[in-house]
Amino acid sequence: MNILSELHEAEMELVGKTVVLTDGKAGTIDRVFLDDEHGLRISVAGHEGRWPVSTVKHIEG
Repeated sequence: MNILSELHEAEMELVGKTVVLTDGKAGTIDRVFLDDEHGLRISVAGHEGRWPVSTVKHIEG
């Protein structure tokens, strides 16, 4: 239950925020996922794929 609680908290905190990733992609976080291998991943509106949260270079609220 703690993991789901933390995932929900991360969604509340991150979804809708504008980000720049280390590879130069930028946009708004539209979903947060839990990955067995990498932990939290995000998807960015307008870009296909999911990136580890660790690739976030800059975030604005």
